[in-house]
Amino acid sequence: MTKLIFVDPDGTRHEVEAENGATAMETALRNGISGIVAECGGSLTCATCHVYVDTAWADAVGGPSAPEEDMLDFAYDLRPTSRLSCQIKIRDELDGLVLHIPERQG
Repeated sequence: MTKLIFVDPDGTRHEVEAENGATAMETALRNGISGIVAECGGSLTCATCHVYVDTAWADAVGGPSAPEEDMLDFAYDLRPTSRLSCQIKIRDELDGLVLHIPERQG
């Protein structure tokens, strides 16, 4: 299992186990992480699973695809490390990944 750390806007950290091959969004939903709404269920048709990848992890996670960039236009408080958590696939190399949750979605 791969460890993910979700950080609330107030700084509260939630450390959870994620299955390789799952997405960060699926992991957040399975673990009751508040702030990840995921209205479209991961079909890349909304921006309600928006997260900020911790800068230390930006290179490992990589940048968004063109369709994801288009959806990120609808995200609240877009930043250089913004990603949709439904597009971050969990793998061994992401063990310890830190994702910050925005104050609000969409």
